[in-house]
Amino acid sequence: MNKPRKVVQCSAFLVATLLQTIAVFAQAPGEGPAAQPGRELQQAAQAPIQAPPAAEPPTAPPTPMTTPVSPSVQEKPLATTPTEHLSTGVSSKFAAELYGFVEFDAIHDSTQSFNDLAGNTAIARGNYAASHQRTIFGARNSRIGFKLKGPDSEWVKSSAVLEMDFLGNQPSPVSEAGFVTSPTFRIRHMALKLDTPYINVLIGQYWQLFGWQSNYHPNTVEIQGVPGQIYSRSPQIRLSHTIKTEDVSIEVAVAAVRPPQRDSSTPDGEAGLRLLLNGWKGLHTAGGAGTAIDAASIGVSGIYRRFEVTEWVGTPVSANTKNGSGISVDALIPVIPATPTDRGNSLTLNGSFVRGTGISDLYTSLTGGVGFPKLAAPAGGGTAPTYTPNIDNGMVTYDSSGQLHTIDWLSYMVGIQYYLPPSGDVWLSANFSSMKSNNIGLYGSANSLVNKSLWADGNLFWDVNKAVRLGAEFAWFRQTYVDGVKAHNYRSQFSAYYIF
Repeated sequence: MNKPRKVVQCSAFLVATLLQTIAVFAQAPGEGPAAQPGRELQQAAQAPIQAPPAAEPPTAPPTPMTTPVSPSVQEKPLATTPTEHLSTGVSSKFAAELYGFVEFDAIHDSTQSFNDLAGNTAIARGNYAASHQRTIFGARNSRIGFKLKGPDSEWVKSSAVLEMDFLGNQPSPVSEAGFVTSPTFRIRHMALKLDTPYINVLIGQYWQLFGWQSNYHPNTVEIQGVPGQIYSRSPQIRLSHTIKTEDVSIEVAVAAVRPPQRDSSTPDGEAGLRLLLNGWKGLHTAGGAGTAIDAASIGVSGIYRRFEVTEWVGTPVSANTKNGSGISVDALIPVIPATPTDRGNSLTLNGSFVRGTGISDLYTSLTGGVGFPKLAAPAGGGTAPTYTPNIDNGMVTYDSSGQLHTIDWLSYMVGIQYYLPPSGDVWLSANFSSMKSNNIGLYGSANSLVNKSLWADGNLFWDVNKAVRLGAEFAWFRQTYVDGVKAHNYRSQFSAYYIF
């Protein structure tokens, strides 16, 4: 009889001890339901530091708690000890914001020309791929990012952005399943910014200044960049300054940008001027997930670059140089303005005009089919030597006499977005773009070079709630080859986004 009694007593003791332990942890500061993924950094940056409850009265008065302030309005700490006079007024606190979206895409194409990202890829003509369809399900365009702020001083505010997606280059060859379900994580933006009263400095990988990206990007369900759209990011050093008044702001910027050809040894030079009308604002969605109230604006930007390409021989010993350049004029016009509290029945137009030479890399997947010509066989017979260029295809090429040329492109794009009343949670958008090259047909086979492109789409979006967005698109692609053959593709796409 004693043995069962001891078992009961031990069990009761263990249960009591367990309950007491649970009660202690339940009262511990900072414990509770699991935080939402990624919110820990933001909460840690915003919440004041709390001391754990003391078991006995402290032997010295506690340090007074201060209310946390925004990193942009930091206060100097009060000196309470002889050594604190060394303080520079810099706060050690960081503020972190997690953002991004989860995206699902269901895409159907009338030809087998494209992957999920179509860009300016050539449409198949006269073969099996041109007469058969393709369907793709994917999530590669999902995105994750962090915005960091601080530490700041009295005259410098520091921040950084880290943004990644899953559209990185895949190893070749790769299986279809591997391409879609095991995509490569890649950098989109990775840049720091220093803001002062006199000049702002951006260093790192970010949107190109050319085209004032992403202020004028169109609203599409389709993964950008779409045909005819300037869409590119690159490592750079940018200096800018904004002159602000109540009604008008003027932004001026210059940048030294990664050269598209490292062997040119010369960074690209970019510059831009932008005028904003602060009292005239409209609702603008760039891409499929970024919606904001933006001021009416017009921007002008230019680019200048230098190429140094190895001579067109099998064993080069010298190089030929050529310069490229471009100009972009972009505008955002809120025809029917909007406010954060009154978004319904708003109408916004966006447009872009670009003219340049040697700038194909600023578009997505644009070469027009141009490459470098093959070298001729020796006069006495034998195998023709192989020419290996030190630059990517599409920007420059040689003619049959060994003269280096840049490829010209002219493009324009217009878009419209109308947000239905009363709330603006449902809206329609449409876009049209045109591209052409006047000289690409001089440098290759007429049946493999594309010198004209037209593209149009229509989109329907619905914000189910503050996080969930649904979109549907129908898009029309037409490319004209130099020999006059026109190739078409029709794309239908449904996308779902969880925006955080």
